Amino acid sequence: MPKIKVTYFDVDGGRGEPIRLALHCAGLPFEDHRFTFPEFAEVRKSTPFGQVPTVDIDGQTLTQSTALCRYFGKQAGLYPADDYQALLCDEVMDVIEDMTHKLVATFGLTGDALKTTREALVNGPLTTYIQWLEARLVKQGKKYFAGNQLSVADLKVFVTTRWLCSGQLDHIPTDLVQELAPTILAHAQQIVNEPKIKAYYDQRASA
Repeated sequence: MPKIKVTYFDVDGGRGEPIRLALHCAGLPFEDHRFTFPEFAEVRKSTPFGQVPTVDIDGQTLTQSTALCRYFGKQAGLYPADDYQALLCDEVMDVIEDMTHKLVATFGLTGDALKTTREALVNGPLTTYIQWLEARLVKQGKKYFAGNQLSVADLKVFVTTRWLCSGQLDHIPTDLVQELAPTILAHAQQIVNEPKIKAYYDQRASA
């Protein structure tokens, strides 16, 4: 069995969380190397692009969160074997990456600049992305995004939905998903109760 180490912020969210969840679902033990936000300046010095997450597999450092989700998703049975369903899965993951990139780009802002920029995101791209995800999930049957079963696309949407609703993002209304995409909100509630996902968070709570 490979020796795996995931390096990411000490948060149950962000780009690292779907990777952790996929590894858990695959039954692959891993070192969960978490660090605080002040420690990031030092951590990033040892990463290929100054970014996280990174995953070390038998000493080889790998990057790119969607590629890692796809890789571990395949090992967990969370990536569609059918090419078209795989395309749908990838499309959703890339939409989440686009949304995340726009939000992360605001992290260095403060005061009025932060408020103005995030309000513009809410009234523009975020609404577009969330409504698209809602329509896609409804079209797919309201339960899963691809292949009529749990996939890494569902994990990424779930993690992002929790983030948007958490209150951690100033000037992003916590009821934004509820107002724009009730099916997406129900999806998040469904995913957190999937047996393996629930087991992961139960384990985290008792640690």
